[in-house]
Amino acid sequence: MFNRLTPYTPLLQAALRIMTGLLFIEHGTMKLFQFPAGGPGGGSGPPLLSLLGVAAIMELVGGTLFALGALTRPVAFLLSGQMAVAYFMAHGSRNFFPATNGGDAAVLFCFIFLFFVGAGPGAIAVDNLRKPGNPS
Repeated sequence: MFNRLTPYTPLLQAALRIMTGLLFIEHGTMKLFQFPAGGPGGGSGPPLLSLLGVAAIMELVGGTLFALGALTRPVAFLLSGQMAVAYFMAHGSRNFFPATNGGDAAVLFCFIFLFFVGAGPGAIAVDNLRKPGNPS
């Protein structure tokens, strides 16, 4: 029965990529611009060359590229690594279980990005505009 949905896999993959990218952008805007809510530290955001500042830039720029499906695989690889580091630095030291240490989103982001490293962008992606012989 569900095999009839197989032709829609690239579109469903694109929907997951776009929504993941948009949610990731939101984390960057919270840190940099306190929008839609105040980020860590409050005020005017972290210094751009601090660990939190670099993370915010990666979330904003990387999330945008990822949502657009531009350089999907290398961006997903970098963002997956960022989320693994974020989990162990900010969450894993509090408690073992992601549901209790606040790291469940970092774990999900990490593995969603890792999926896209292997699977590629799906449909509706800038990467798909390349010449037919070039792998995405």
